[in-house]
Amino acid sequence: MVKHNNIIPNIHCKKKYAESSRGPLKVKLALDQASRKKSRRLARAKKAAALAPAPVQKLRPIVHCPTQKYSAKTRLGKGFTLEELKVAGLAPKYAQTIGIAVDHRRSNHCQESLDLNVARLNAYKANLVILKKGDDASAFAQLKGSLQPIDYSKPALEMQEVTEDLKSFKAFTTMRVARQETRVAGYRIAVENRKKKE
Repeated sequence: MVKHNNIIPNIHCKKKYAESSRGPLKVKLALDQASRKKSRRLARAKKAAALAPAPVQKLRPIVHCPTQKYSAKTRLGKGFTLEELKVAGLAPKYAQTIGIAVDHRRSNHCQESLDLNVARLNAYKANLVILKKGDDASAFAQLKGSLQPIDYSKPALEMQEVTEDLKSFKAFTTMRVARQETRVAGYRIAVENRKKKE
């Protein structure tokens, strides 16, 4: 019998580490983790060599994170909208051939994001070098990492002199008076209208 106020023992001994009447060993092991890591690295290197001198990653847009909690933050999105490509003067099929990611599902909800990503596309077009078949590509180095990464650096703080006007300003009193004014504004308008009628 279980004594004292403890957790009721309910352990799940389901893994069978030996041969049994129900069949062979059924425990999955990850003893090939190191070799898989090497295989992935070699596959990445092979893909990069096949694409050279083109960059491995595609150009992606700057988007705002979903939900109100994270909407102030920006990150790289899946692809540019058809509207952004149209304003930048690029066809979606052609854009995919020159290393630009396209997302036909995404849509622009504001002019600011449209202008930002169009400027991003125009900057990419200005630096783009297109080689024809048979051209010598030895002079060009392959770009590794994300294209046009987001600049998260914050501007330096500006210090302000504390003047006598700032010292004498009563913030709480100003807020209290403003709150009271808005509270009685409707009543005052009603009184004025009543006086006009009389």
